[in-house]
Amino acid sequence: MTIALLFAGLLLLLFTGLPIFAGLTLYGGALMLATQGEIGSVTEVIFGEINRYLLVAIPLFAFMAHVMIRGRIVDDLYNTAYTLTRHLPGGLGIATIAACTVFAAISGSSVATALTIGAVAIPQMIRFGYEPRFAYGLVAAGGTLGILIPPSGPMVLYGVTTDTSIGGLFMAGIVPGLLMAGVFVAWSMARTAITHRHVQRESRATLAEAAGAVRKALWAISLPVFVLGGMYAGIFTATEAAAAGAWLALLIAGLVYRSIRLRDVWDSAVDACRVSAMLFMIMAGASVFGHVLTKMRIPQQIVEAIIAADIGVAGFLIVMMALIFILGMFLESIAIILITTPVILPAMIHLEIDPIWYGVLLVINLELAQITPPVGMNLFTIKAITQAPIGEIVRGAAPYVLLMIGVMALVMIWPDIALWLPATMRGD
Repeated sequence: MTIALLFAGLLLLLFTGLPIFAGLTLYGGALMLATQGEIGSVTEVIFGEINRYLLVAIPLFAFMAHVMIRGRIVDDLYNTAYTLTRHLPGGLGIATIAACTVFAAISGSSVATALTIGAVAIPQMIRFGYEPRFAYGLVAAGGTLGILIPPSGPMVLYGVTTDTSIGGLFMAGIVPGLLMAGVFVAWSMARTAITHRHVQRESRATLAEAAGAVRKALWAISLPVFVLGGMYAGIFTATEAAAAGAWLALLIAGLVYRSIRLRDVWDSAVDACRVSAMLFMIMAGASVFGHVLTKMRIPQQIVEAIIAADIGVAGFLIVMMALIFILGMFLESIAIILITTPVILPAMIHLEIDPIWYGVLLVINLELAQITPPVGMNLFTIKAITQAPIGEIVRGAAPYVLLMIGVMALVMIWPDIALWLPATMRGD
């Protein structure tokens, strides 16, 4: 009962419209004052949480993404994908998901992926005869790949919070991310074959056309290969990979595409700082709230309740995924990670749940939050691009909610979908 009341109080406070970082800090501070009689240790708690070397990866990955976005590489990515798939049923849909997949490995952001690819893909799909609702849903869902396919800001935060290998988490997101993209492609092809037979299709690209298209996008594709390959081979840590990726992004945008100015570099740095500061402020508030819960022995009470209920690993995961799905309708993804993870970590340890496996399930669930109303950020991103009614966008995205739940269930049933690649990296 105490646990439920504590979290109900926090949710009520956040629903007032108070910024998440302020709500967490004020609520945590009030609880600290009520339970300990003082709040003098707040600064020490916050500094202990923020003063971590691994967090340097967040602004560096954000800077890398903004440089590549301002370098205007998306047209080449999208045109290459379309050249290779234009002869297939739903070729434009396949090209859209392919472009989202590659761009996700550059941006690390669902909103950035949906916004950038959507601005190019949605007008093109509608022009070729696709139903607008179908185009909206496809881009909204494809954008969610931004936080599952590495690099991923939520994975970095989860790794820091649980002291889990960020490189291992990144590798664990690749196969489920590609599986998710494959499911979206299969749905796009099937839906087009059944309901969009009138959609224009072009002839298969010649070998010369295909080679030319791939050559145009080669440098853009090389960035995620360089970053993830370096981590897989053990050349880089996650933080070093972020720094190396930022430098390579500057070289590609500045010397290869020659499409970025010094002003763009400055703006990219400012945007990266703004995003990172927002995340760190939420982390600061969550650290205060988590500290109070630990002092109140809430995590231990959760472990004791799980032992008493004897629900096992499957029961625990189903309950947690259902809870996070509901929270995702109302809260920002980063807040969900920082509020729930420290509390349930002792229970995960007791049940011997692999933190990398749980991290992938968590991120897939957070992807769902991007396309579920009322606070699905990708839905509002598509609305900003198209000015379409939000109801149309929600209906377009609805089938993908079921598809993503299906993929999450597969990863839950067969953990090796997520754990195989990290195991080969570790040499297990």
